[in-house]
Amino acid sequence: MMEKILNTIEENNMIKKGDKIVVGVSGGPDSMCLLHILNSISKEYCIEVVAAHINHCLRGEEADKDEEYVREFCKINNLDFYSTKVDINKLSKEKNLSCETAGREARYSFFKKIMKDVNGTKVALAHNANDQCETILMRIMRGTGIEGLAGIKPVRDNIYIRPLINTTRSEIEEYCILNKLNPRIDKTNLETIYTRNKVRLELIPYIRENFNKDIIGVINRLSMNVDVDRSYIESMAEKSFKQYTKMKENRIIILKDAFCEHRAIVTRIIRYSINYIKGNLYNYEKVHIDGIIDLQKNETGKEILLPGAIKVINNYGDIHIFKYFPRNDIKQKDEYILRLGNNYINNDFTVELELLDAKEITELDKNDNIKYFDFDKINGNIVLRYRKDGDRFTPIGMKGSKKLKDFFIDLKVPKEERNKIPLICFNNDIAWIVGYRVSENFKVKKTTKNILKIKIEREEIK
Repeated sequence: MMEKILNTIEENNMIKKGDKIVVGVSGGPDSMCLLHILNSISKEYCIEVVAAHINHCLRGEEADKDEEYVREFCKINNLDFYSTKVDINKLSKEKNLSCETAGREARYSFFKKIMKDVNGTKVALAHNANDQCETILMRIMRGTGIEGLAGIKPVRDNIYIRPLINTTRSEIEEYCILNKLNPRIDKTNLETIYTRNKVRLELIPYIRENFNKDIIGVINRLSMNVDVDRSYIESMAEKSFKQYTKMKENRIIILKDAFCEHRAIVTRIIRYSINYIKGNLYNYEKVHIDGIIDLQKNETGKEILLPGAIKVINNYGDIHIFKYFPRNDIKQKDEYILRLGNNYINNDFTVELELLDAKEITELDKNDNIKYFDFDKINGNIVLRYRKDGDRFTPIGMKGSKKLKDFFIDLKVPKEERNKIPLICFNNDIAWIVGYRVSENFKVKKTTKNILKIKIEREEIK
């Protein structure tokens, strides 16, 4: 068994010289086996091992005994031990999560904290071949795709490692007996109140008895075979993602040409895009991905709202995905009269006005956030505002005016962005659509004597 574990470590490049590994230890056979093995190879691999135990407060005195058992083991073996108590039942109610999900969140939060406290480099988890089989069978029953069939990854994010992922539970239990570890046994694992326990205690034994005695090995081989194909498809999808998307700080745009790719690639581009904006794919299912594909086939301006306050809009065939804040859809009616010098607008951006003598200017800055105007043509107040019904604009190089709405349509400016674009106006005339165009009516000419320089600074013009 040791050879199998070492091969798993080597094949997946799990450990490097100098690693400080935080081992998640419950006190059960799997985690005690993992802790014992990593400790036994620590000198050979030049690594440091520490134990992290979380008491879920689900089993009263038994849970306290688990904690004490791990603490004593670490003391005998000169290992640093860290523990915490989290009332999982309380946490699950507060966050409206299942106990399993709440427990998982609590564990990973604790591991991250210990990693930071001890300057750790890896977190070792005790998932084994049986866990892999159980997970895949559960995912199949939920209608998983190729990603789900690939199962639990041996290494995730180059941080979380699973050295026992190819080792069966029976091999682990035998190791514990041979090394006299006397691990703690969680009796709740023998109760069929959780889906995983039903799969473990009822479904897998039934399959073994009636269909295939080596169901654990078969499912794990399936996982490895699928992962090879998944890895290739993912690599192709990542190339397409870079090719067909444009990124902004709070928005990602999937270009319409992406939807000509194979559906396997398109769905992954969409998933990557959602993950880019949201940070995860929790609560996202096939129906949401299909909804975006259907939206792209629809007419421009159509939109859908997805879990996690994510809005998706069809903008002339391109798909815009961004975080949705209701206040962003409110038409901004505020107007600000600007004076020479710095004008601070709602702590959002600064508008700087400077009057220049045209004779002293040899070259005008070419900067999207700086524009120049013929000051002597300006009548009335200089105002920053947002669009109004009936606004018209005369783009530079054009003699007649056109509706601002038509101007935005021609430039394919997303509908939900139009109300947020600042306009610099001289009295009632639009002189500058910030981020886009300036007006023909106020452009600087050779005959211009006084120039008004306007500079806008903010993090992002939306």
